[in-house]
Amino acid sequence: MSSAAIIEQAPGVLALSGVLDYQSGPALREQGGRLIRNLQGAECVIDCSAVEKSSSVGLSLLLCYMRDARAAGKQLSVRGLPQDMSGIAKVCELQHVLPIPA
Repeated sequence: MSSAAIIEQAPGVLALSGVLDYQSGPALREQGGRLIRNLQGAECVIDCSAVEKSSSVGLSLLLCYMRDARAAGKQLSVRGLPQDMSGIAKVCELQHVLPIPA
């Protein structure tokens, strides 16, 4: 099993990686929220291209990060959403809620 992480990859870009599940979710929630609050600038991108596997926890994290960004006065977008996360978003009808480019 792979470890999960969220790091600042570049200014304004956070890279989410690894396996997103109930074990990794709480730490990612805390770390991501802290990173979003501390980012300089008005925009934040969550890059999910290094996510290996995700349960619905991954989508929950993205929704929480949206709330954190809004509270910090930042515009959030998501890129590189893996197929499994995209499929769950469609089933849950979240594809129009999440800030994912078409």
